[in-house]
Amino acid sequence: MIYEKPNYSGDQYCLRRGDYPDLGDWKGVIDCVSSCRLISMEAGLFSMRLYERIEFGGQMMDLVDDCPSVTDRFHLDNIFSCHVFKGNWLFYEHPNYQGRMYLMRPGDYKRFSEWGGRSARVGSIRRVMDY
Repeated sequence: MIYEKPNYSGDQYCLRRGDYPDLGDWKGVIDCVSSCRLISMEAGLFSMRLYERIEFGGQMMDLVDDCPSVTDRFHLDNIFSCHVFKGNWLFYEHPNYQGRMYLMRPGDYKRFSEWGGRSARVGSIRRVMDY
């Protein structure tokens, strides 16, 4: 995972195994990388719980696989908090894995600002797997 700003902040981009001889090859919109981290892979272990309100309130939804459209699957446009039980996940701002992405590592996220979100809008969710 590479980050636009130091200390793992700013826009994030998940790079899969491979070569990237030009910044444009990974479809990023930034022209510099200030920090990066290796994401560990845990084969086959993915589990997360999503909430429609901050601090784990409102409707609760469990997820164990990729979700190309949060709206279609859960009939919600926003995710305000979540608990990642197993695996690493990516939240995308728009459906079909488009827009800004946010790395979700195991742990509690009481509000969207804790994962770096600029809003609670989550359009799609994907497991981080080694392809």
